[in-house]
Amino acid sequence: MPQPEKTLDPGASPQQWFGHELRHRRKAAGYTTVGPFAEVARVGGDVILKIEKGVYRCPKYLAPQLDEVLQTGGLFERAWSMVFGDADKSASDADTSRSHADGTSEHLLEGRILKGYPSLDPGSADPVERRAFFAVGTLAALAPLDLARLMTPGSPPPLPPRITPVEIRQITALADGLHGWDHATGGGGMVGQIASHSMHWAVRLLALDCPSLLRADFHGAVARLGLVSGASHFDALRHTEARVAFQVAVECAELAGSWHLRAKGYSFLARQAVWIGQADDGITHAEKGLVRSDRLTATERAMLHTARARAFGKLRDVRETLAAVGAADDAFAQRNPGKDPPWMAYYDEAQHLGDTAHALYDLATGIEGQDAAQASDRFRAAVRGHTDAFARSKAISSTKLASLTMLKGDPREAAALGHTALDLSGTLTSRRAAQDLRELGHHARRHPTIRESTALVRRITTAVPA
Repeated sequence: MPQPEKTLDPGASPQQWFGHELRHRRKAAGYTTVGPFAEVARVGGDVILKIEKGVYRCPKYLAPQLDEVLQTGGLFERAWSMVFGDADKSASDADTSRSHADGTSEHLLEGRILKGYPSLDPGSADPVERRAFFAVGTLAALAPLDLARLMTPGSPPPLPPRITPVEIRQITALADGLHGWDHATGGGGMVGQIASHSMHWAVRLLALDCPSLLRADFHGAVARLGLVSGASHFDALRHTEARVAFQVAVECAELAGSWHLRAKGYSFLARQAVWIGQADDGITHAEKGLVRSDRLTATERAMLHTARARAFGKLRDVRETLAAVGAADDAFAQRNPGKDPPWMAYYDEAQHLGDTAHALYDLATGIEGQDAAQASDRFRAAVRGHTDAFARSKAISSTKLASLTMLKGDPREAAALGHTALDLSGTLTSRRAAQDLRELGHHARRHPTIRESTALVRRITTAVPA
């Protein structure tokens, strides 16, 4: 028997008013049930229900879509700023307030993606990059670990007699520092060098005696470093190193009894498999990560359903892709950041929208007649939502939006978006970002008679190394 609808009190709070107004106007427009309305609004039904009940913050990108479907003349887009805008601004201010300890600004590394990639020879590293890297995050907490020796393959730091809390703190500090730098600049250069040598050092530590009381924390720390190191290798397209690091992470997560680290490891293995053309393996990895999903947070479930969606998108399976995107949206609607482990803080609304947009991109560009609007909307919202701390994700979503517009929309608009993507990519050492820019150049070449497209091709050809 259907459950009666929750009675809404529009005077209880601005969020309750927003939900009440949405339900009222939905029904007035003839959508007596949520399902058909959610389909037209291009969002999961559970998201609409939770917004109407006042228990979920309406995503900013969704407000204009509600106005479009319900023909409100922009009511919800205007109301969004009043109802949710202060919280959004506070989160944005908090995200953009991060700075390097020595005041080093990101522009010091400008042009790394455009000028090639530094050698892994530690003696050849840009001294500005080296100083900036050591100022990031918690790397200062690594003492007494000799970072210079960590970066030199021929003389790694000596191993201690046994594992102590000192080594666990050092591994954790390395993981935290690499995580922030990787998101901000990509996995090339010094990031890749530190990631590779740190992982070799950590694997050697696994052979040492570890007191039983420290084993869970030690294996958890190595798992976390494996995830971060693997992500850097993946971004630099060093796939063998990435896969090994992710597999070590999963094994150590299981030894630590951490379902959360295990889920993240399988998510990375799924994403890498999809990238290298092994979508079936990607589905398998994602579904392994979802084993005992009751032990995972809603954000982690959303992350893994998104990995499934991206795999099904590569297989051009429309039904399964849309179902997986819907499952990801429904899980994300239940997100409670306070329950997430610290390393999941990156998976915010912008990340979720960008990741699901990739799955929808593959449908829109790979199947004739598929609508590109939902992928485009999500990419646009992701670009708006990413802060400077996640420059790589912002650049990649921007490039994909330009490619989608070049294939399905106005080539002149796409060219303008492409120049923005190139500007955003200028400080990155991400080979994935470079690959996406080359793909954009390939799509732009389909319009040789359009001046803006040919100009974009020239800039990409000059800027991005072959």
